[in-house]
Amino acid sequence: MAVIGIMSAMHEELAAVLAQMPDEQRVSVAGRDFWVGHWHGHTVVAVLSRIGKVAAATTATVLLERFQVDTLVFTGVAGGLGLNVRVGDVVVATGLVQHDMDASPLFPRHEVPLYGRARFEADATLVAQLASATQQVLGDAERYLGLETLAQFHLSRPQTHQGLVISGDRFVATSAESHVLRQALPDALAVEMEGAAVAQVCHDYGVPFAAVRTISDRADDEAHTDFTRFIREVASRYSLAILSQWLLSRQPV
Repeated sequence: MAVIGIMSAMHEELAAVLAQMPDEQRVSVAGRDFWVGHWHGHTVVAVLSRIGKVAAATTATVLLERFQVDTLVFTGVAGGLGLNVRVGDVVVATGLVQHDMDASPLFPRHEVPLYGRARFEADATLVAQLASATQQVLGDAERYLGLETLAQFHLSRPQTHQGLVISGDRFVATSAESHVLRQALPDALAVEMEGAAVAQVCHDYGVPFAAVRTISDRADDEAHTDFTRFIREVASRYSLAILSQWLLSRQPV
């Protein structure tokens, strides 16, 4: 039977997933708790990614080696970089790059040494499936968030985006940093701290990977102040609904 790995960047997201897996069993490996169970007829292993590229890569490696995961989906939040990417929108990554990778002059900036590439592609089929699920959820955002939450966070007609997501071991929270990233990687829609490393691990193992990120702020001086509340009331609800919709659309193998 196929095994689906779900990596959550936030505790609230993981808790929401586990609530849908009443038969989950905890397996502790490498200081991490992996939860094995079933959701919508699929065998699922859910885990908290940990923060940063190395920690997330370790988590992904254990998922693939120990639990023989066939497909890996990563959910979380990110800072918006793209011009039309707003708070409350969702980005489905089509490719991922480490914005802080720089082995120049030996290799071009952003290129991962010995790989001959900077960008690691997400699985096209997974991207299409998750983008479709995201569009369905955002199209009915009132149902999943409620009118009061939409109003409080000033969320109006949230949109689904597909494109480049960049990762680095730095929390980007100033306009100056965002400007530098846009200049270096003008196609980037969002920035976070783990996805590109997980994409590289999945590339090494030949396992389909995709990432879905809710935009929590614009990665600038006006970044959202009530981050925890946004995670709880918006991002974790989006992630749960998107994953649920995606799993329902997949035929259990």
